[in-house]
Amino acid sequence: MNHSNKDGQPLAESEEGRTLIKENTHQLSTHSTQSEVRVSQGLAGVRKAARERKELKFTALLHHLTVDLLRDSFYALKRKAAPGVDGVTWREYEVGLADRLPDLHSRVHRGAYQAQPSRRVYIPKSDGRQRPLGVAALEDKVVQQAVVTILNQIYE
Repeated sequence: MNHSNKDGQPLAESEEGRTLIKENTHQLSTHSTQSEVRVSQGLAGVRKAARERKELKFTALLHHLTVDLLRDSFYALKRKAAPGVDGVTWREYEVGLADRLPDLHSRVHRGAYQAQPSRRVYIPKSDGRQRPLGVAALEDKVVQQAVVTILNQIYE
């Protein structure tokens, strides 16, 4: 590895967040520390940066929302959950998943994706009051789970 002529100053690669050549660049994903959800190397870098520099502000995280992350997020959802506000079950959405996820990814990145309004349901509590519950569409749950995965890398 070539070293900088500027002694005492960090390498440009480390400041820009680029990986060094001797790292395992062939490893595309790894497991998260607290769950078995697969996390991309880019997200591992976000986690590392958040851990090392607490004052760091993340301004561009959308590129971490990938088709693979959307797929992992879909499979992380409960399969037997009640249908969302759109009436689509997990099994129904799984049919044609290979075509649905790239379309969803494209809509999110173009800014064309809009979450459907949640249906409000009230669940009675033991003290007589009611607890409000929002029922989201299945596709919205997939995007929400993907965003949670990205943000967890910062907050864990």
